[in-house]
Amino acid sequence: MNWPSGLPIGAGWLPVEDTTEIVFPYDGSVVATAPLGTAELAAQAVEEALAVAPAMARVPSHARRTALMGAHDALVERRAEVERLLVLETGKPLVDCRVEVARTIVTLATAAEEVARLHGETVPLDLLPSGEGLTGFWTRRPIGVVVGITGFNYPLLLAAHKIAPAIAAGCPVIVKPAPATPLATLWLVHLLRETGALPSAAVQLVTGDVEVGRTLVEDRRIGAVSFTGSAAAGHAIARNAAPTKVVLELGSNAALVVAADADLEAAADAVVRGGYYASGQACISVQRVLVEERVRDRFLPLLAERMKNVVSGDPREAETRVAPLIDERSTARVLEWVEAAVDAGASLATGGRRAGREIVPTLLADVPDGVAAWDEEIFGPVVCVRTVADLDEAFATVNRSRYGLHASVFTTSLATAFAAIDRIEAGGVVVNEVPGFRADNMPYGGVKDSGIGREGPRFAIEEFTVTRMAIIRP
Repeated sequence: MNWPSGLPIGAGWLPVEDTTEIVFPYDGSVVATAPLGTAELAAQAVEEALAVAPAMARVPSHARRTALMGAHDALVERRAEVERLLVLETGKPLVDCRVEVARTIVTLATAAEEVARLHGETVPLDLLPSGEGLTGFWTRRPIGVVVGITGFNYPLLLAAHKIAPAIAAGCPVIVKPAPATPLATLWLVHLLRETGALPSAAVQLVTGDVEVGRTLVEDRRIGAVSFTGSAAAGHAIARNAAPTKVVLELGSNAALVVAADADLEAAADAVVRGGYYASGQACISVQRVLVEERVRDRFLPLLAERMKNVVSGDPREAETRVAPLIDERSTARVLEWVEAAVDAGASLATGGRRAGREIVPTLLADVPDGVAAWDEEIFGPVVCVRTVADLDEAFATVNRSRYGLHASVFTTSLATAFAAIDRIEAGGVVVNEVPGFRADNMPYGGVKDSGIGREGPRFAIEEFTVTRMAIIRP
């Protein structure tokens, strides 16, 4: 897969002085070299985006749709190559990279469809006598330059959720991919620029370190910043960007509640399927499992049996579900958290050790509060199980977390399902499915430390536009 050398800044691709090696996490081999941006190049990208913003706001709907569908069609045509590229730069299992590409295709198509739904409404202004005879209506206008900063775990999909809604809204966009995983995003930006439907500088990309990110988000002329990553980084961005609008998706430690009346086989399947996909490097993977006490002794053997079928190893193989994490630092941190949980009284049912570069899929039981493996986002192949007396305790335990992105409950009771939807404090409550379920056309985001604002093309477009009220006295 080829794209021009350098970085897509302004109307062309600018040469860079430095490059960085992109490493395959499975064996440490070098996949490619990628251009390394600087704060100066980031500042130049901002100037180029500001300069093109008026032209981008005037790009007609059909051209914005053409650009998005052009990238969509090219991705469909070369999806197998993109899947392989994602495996190499992320180290994520092939099955998960296939899902990522499929979801990116849907995201691009959905954003293209939303271009036709960007409209306003009339407003009756004569609720007061002073408004008699006035005509009023509002429209949505581009917020300005959008900066999108993405995480390493789903680099292509996360970039699409920043770039596609910005284009649909008529905003220039500058994307900064995670330093370890820029390749697929570079290719996506290349595709969009190659359609010829937009001003070239409308879609730019800058790689680099924290200084690059700070240069992008601290410029007060930026219209909106959309960030996906850790809570600590997101909070810092919100402080540094203020008063610029921010959309933050900051992860979680997703809970799955197993009610006493649940289909226990289905619940056990969901814990394993939802806890270890993407090697656990997903913000809504199952991390905390809360089982009603009266079914614990039936549920845990079902879970243990399914753990035997979680295949670890080479992410290029179709049957692999857990592969090495993105880097050694992440691996060491996850194992430290597991050890600390055991020291605090948790029991290690399976895993908790290395097998080559990867962590053996890990299951912890009776994990107490106050340890990182329960309280924080572990972002690795680790699931924690705890028994609760009843559903009241389960819902209260779910809500004690500082996070609130997605949670799920398994039950055959409609009353329990609606109680969960009503009482669990999260951006999404999923019944009888993994908390990791996400349709890319739905509103997606969290509460509390899981962020602010919503993604999904329709909802991100609302974030990237402002209403303009028109009041006319004929």
